[in-house]
Amino acid sequence: MSTPPLTKSRRLGDALHLSGELGFGADGAIPEGITAQTENTIDRIEATLKAEGLDLSDVVSATCYLTDKADFAAFNAVYAARFPQPYPTRTTIECGLMIDAKVEITVVAKVR
Repeated sequence: MSTPPLTKSRRLGDALHLSGELGFGADGAIPEGITAQTENTIDRIEATLKAEGLDLSDVVSATCYLTDKADFAAFNAVYAARFPQPYPTRTTIECGLMIDAKVEITVVAKVR
């Protein structure tokens, strides 16, 4: 797969916008199961935020894409455990993804 024409993150004023993140592991593979994919996806978001001097508590909005609505409860459990309260505003959509992944998440964070 070629590199897509996108920027991983962009600052605009006091907001940092992250491109959609997928659940690739350290080996570059996407693991089986929504729980592992959601964990990896949030790990990758967290790493991008950390590089910008931020963390998950700075996320104010999330848009989440699931390929199967039956995965919602497992996805939601991981999401609730990883993001601190007050939770970001969120929209969750069931849709097909461009690759063999069960979840994609994009976030906007407030820059400190």
